Amino acid sequence: MADSRTLAFHTSTDEETVDLGRRIAQMLPRRAVVLLIGNLGAGKTTLAKGIIHGLGAAQPDDVASPTFTLIHEYTGAGRLVYHIDLYRLDQAAQVATLGLDELFDREAVVLIEWGERFPELLPKDLIRINLDPEEKDSEQRKIRVSGLREAKADV
Repeated sequence: MADSRTLAFHTSTDEETVDLGRRIAQMLPRRAVVLLIGNLGAGKTTLAKGIIHGLGAAQPDDVASPTFTLIHEYTGAGRLVYHIDLYRLDQAAQVATLGLDELFDREAVVLIEWGERFPELLPKDLIRINLDPEEKDSEQRKIRVSGLREAKADV
């Protein structure tokens, strides 16, 4: 079985966070479920902008939080990306109606914000990205990526 590692990064601006997302995108397999974990305002959607752009599916300015629509789909450069936000859902039964299992079976990268609230609905083999602000009211973030197989050290 391939090695799984935790990589740690620090960003100081939203632009650096988007750029890090682009670099993380290059490490992702064609099919992956990625949890974006952090408090409100931690930079989950900002990082998602970079990941989606790095996969060639959309420009960063075209990526918005799916808080009210729940799921956004992006395609481009032969890649399919789903960006999901479960913040507004309170019960696993509500989440189950979204058909996430069907999305997990596709050759796609599935980015999920607030998915850690429903672990019973997620596949076991997933990638976790934790975003923690370095200081309150600051754009500085500590970002840890775990669950990548054979992570590249040159990013």
